Amino acid sequence: MKKITQDAGKKQLGDFAPDFAHFNDDILFGENWNNQDIDLKTRCIITVVALMSSGITDSSLIYHLQNAKNNGVSQTEISAIITHCGFYVGWPKAWAVFRLAKEVWNEKKETNSEKDLYQNTIIFPIGEKNDGFKQYFTGQSYLYPVSKDQVGIFNVTFEPGCRNNWHIHHAKTGGGQILICIGGRGYYQEFGKEAIELNPGDCINIPSGVKHWHGAAKDSWFSHLAIEVPGNETSNEWLEPVSDDQYKKFK
Repeated sequence: MKKITQDAGKKQLGDFAPDFAHFNDDILFGENWNNQDIDLKTRCIITVVALMSSGITDSSLIYHLQNAKNNGVSQTEISAIITHCGFYVGWPKAWAVFRLAKEVWNEKKETNSEKDLYQNTIIFPIGEKNDGFKQYFTGQSYLYPVSKDQVGIFNVTFEPGCRNNWHIHHAKTGGGQILICIGGRGYYQEFGKEAIELNPGDCINIPSGVKHWHGAAKDSWFSHLAIEVPGNETSNEWLEPVSDDQYKKFK
């Protein structure tokens, strides 16, 4: 059983009323609240009911409402407790206690976004919005630098329906790019060829000088590691977007 401790008496009344502070902290809370004949949740409920019955709706009731919540009293339970007591000790008292209880049980349940849920399926962080290159993408993409040393490796994540423009990696020698798919479902297409569906584990080697695009399927997030192949006099040439008419052919 969790041990209850209290020092409010000593802090607030230790100099002015030391005996009262002792009785409050050491006897009421130190001994009575730690008596194991009643479990803590039940003791919290009894205390809330007693204070409500006495018309106490100040900070002491707020403390005990919070204590009740911390010891397992749910919003549904406290609502039923206050409602039940209201019939016996007075409806106005129930209204007054409900105003305090709403503040104590006011936390909204956190809901995970689609982005959060997708992040839980891949090993690398999604990263930040890829705003530096947004003019070259249709839809929202994200970028996370896995490595900037020796060889550049970036996790590029596409929201459903997002794809980059047609583009070419140029290099005098070497260069190009390697894509390693790590999550979701997407597509890669070289100009003049059929698109290739991409799934986790797939690897695409893109030589320099090849016009191409890649991105997510319409109904799926998609992530790949983009690995920059070293070369001489490398550059990227961004071209026209993949039109909606072109893209809608892909499932």
